[in-house]
Amino acid sequence: MTRPTRSGRKARHAKAAAPPRINPAAPGQIGGQYRPLTNAECKQIYDTALRLLSDLGMGEVPDRLRDDLVTAGATDKGDRIVLPRTLVEDCIDRAPKTFPLYGRDLDRTIEVGGSRVYFGTGGAAVNTLDRDTGLYRPSTLADLHDFTRLQDALDNVAWFTRCCIAGDMDSEWALDVNTAYALMANTTKPVATAFTLADHVAPLVDLFNLASDGQFDKTPFVKAHISPVISPMRFGEDAVDVTYECLAHNIPVSCITAAQAGATGPATLAGFLAMSLAETLASLTMVNIIKPGHPMVFSNWPLVVDLRTGSFAGGSGETAVLNAASAQLINWLGLPSGVASSMTDAKAIDAQYGTEKALTSLAAALAGGNLIYESSGMTASLLGASFEAFVLDDEMHSLTYRALRGIEVSDDTLGYEATVAAILRDGHFLGDAQTHAAMERDYHYPSLADRDDPRTWAENGALTAYDRAKARVDQILRDHCPRYLSADQDAKIRASFDIRHPACP
Repeated sequence: MTRPTRSGRKARHAKAAAPPRINPAAPGQIGGQYRPLTNAECKQIYDTALRLLSDLGMGEVPDRLRDDLVTAGATDKGDRIVLPRTLVEDCIDRAPKTFPLYGRDLDRTIEVGGSRVYFGTGGAAVNTLDRDTGLYRPSTLADLHDFTRLQDALDNVAWFTRCCIAGDMDSEWALDVNTAYALMANTTKPVATAFTLADHVAPLVDLFNLASDGQFDKTPFVKAHISPVISPMRFGEDAVDVTYECLAHNIPVSCITAAQAGATGPATLAGFLAMSLAETLASLTMVNIIKPGHPMVFSNWPLVVDLRTGSFAGGSGETAVLNAASAQLINWLGLPSGVASSMTDAKAIDAQYGTEKALTSLAAALAGGNLIYESSGMTASLLGASFEAFVLDDEMHSLTYRALRGIEVSDDTLGYEATVAAILRDGHFLGDAQTHAAMERDYHYPSLADRDDPRTWAENGALTAYDRAKARVDQILRDHCPRYLSADQDAKIRASFDIRHPACP
């Protein structure tokens, strides 16, 4: 028998050490395996939500919306508007069950709805974890640009919402326009932003058209984050006005309910789910009586406070189960679901950070949340954002996607004949063709987690995951400077708008 050559062994070792050519578990894996509620319990919660809307109704309804709701079949009771079950259920039927979230690069478009799970971002952190001092400082426009181009290079973050507030902007208009520009300049993924005032929507649509050569209306690649309902059970006039404007300009919306258990919502978990579901159904009803069938992510985000202190508890077990239950309820209704998770209360990138993020994000994904907000880069109970956290979370998402993918059982993957042959031939499976195929197809290989033995780890510098994440951030921010706006597009935008950050060199 001819013995293999040394060069042949080296080639095989190199092949075995190389990462897979394709992502074995890309974003969009199927969720829904975790069901904290039975179907009967889903119906109980849903019926209670409809009863809240039909008997108690919504308060502080702006006049324009009041008129539209009454015309559609709601009842005006003076200080409140009640929404009959038939009206709400008709709006559920009208609402799209799936729709595309377009990327400016259409290849980065994702389909929202069904059972597919996508991790993305959210939040409006007022602080950034400084990369040099390890302490928090006010977030800036430069931070927002850097966060945007950082996540653009992360495969497992499927869409991007501004993760921090540019605190160095001196007006609401400067904030909104410079946030919008940061999204256009630094990524072509689906993006989302907030409009502080309704008057800002139309001119920012002009900016989006300049960034896409007039294609925004055909493939709206920006989603609006709006909170038209203020807990408990009342509308917010400014956000309602923004909703009207977004619908008029064909902007998909994520209508977010973010009550806090024991504060702006009931402390009992079931009662809290019922009230927050009612509030988000009120938003859905509003959207569908204004513009039937308009794309809306049903973003019911149950949030929790520590009832002893009043502090936000985004990393709690209650947050994990509530957002998982919310995803289950929304999917039970057949609507595109948005929930919040990975909202660690940790300030440092430490064990608390890892525990809380992994627990809450995995629960939301297993429950089938279509869009999982806040899941990348957020720290300090949503008050902070971290560059290193973005990179660490991206790897965490890859592990979650792999868990969601599950185990494919077939004659090929069972491999009875191959198993028998390997046992009778060499007594092991190293180097087997079946093993090589599985390496490419079934296994994820982390880039930050360390799997070396202790001696090798020490010889290589005894680096922590944070050390490796920091180096990865350094590399991306040094090398990834995309030019997603042409020189002509950028010049036209700068001629029309007060853009306060230089173009990427």
